[in-house]
Amino acid sequence: MQPRLSFLTLGVADLARARAFYAEVLGWPLSPKSQEGVAFFQLNGFVLALFPAAGLARDAGLAPEQLAGGFKPIALAYNVAEREQVDALLARLTTQGATITKPAEDAFWGGRNGYFADPDGYLWEVAWNPGGYLDAAGNFLFEAPGAA
Repeated sequence: MQPRLSFLTLGVADLARARAFYAEVLGWPLSPKSQEGVAFFQLNGFVLALFPAAGLARDAGLAPEQLAGGFKPIALAYNVAEREQVDALLARLTTQGATITKPAEDAFWGGRNGYFADPDGYLWEVAWNPGGYLDAAGNFLFEAPGAA
């Protein structure tokens, strides 16, 4: 199996609300392949999909009641190139109504990070990591290609 991620699908309670958050608050362009019952956002190397949670549960062979609970044990990360960008991005998201769950601070692992939640409670980390870099396409890499 090749190491890759093609789609990341988030099960959401209100598709219209989630679509608006990602398109309007985060400013990500909605793919023209999106349909009434699903939203797609083409990211660097994979697609973020938003799909009604009950429908996603059914598609995965789960009963909708198995979705009950609060905390979703997953965090998605949006890495930035410069330390100061963590604070700036979280400040901008605050003015646009995003829920900040952890303000920007120096992280125990040597970088800087903070968290916000989307309307369905999915956690997004905004991070600057001095142990890697972003390439021209915005992909996070631990070391330069060809480095030993």
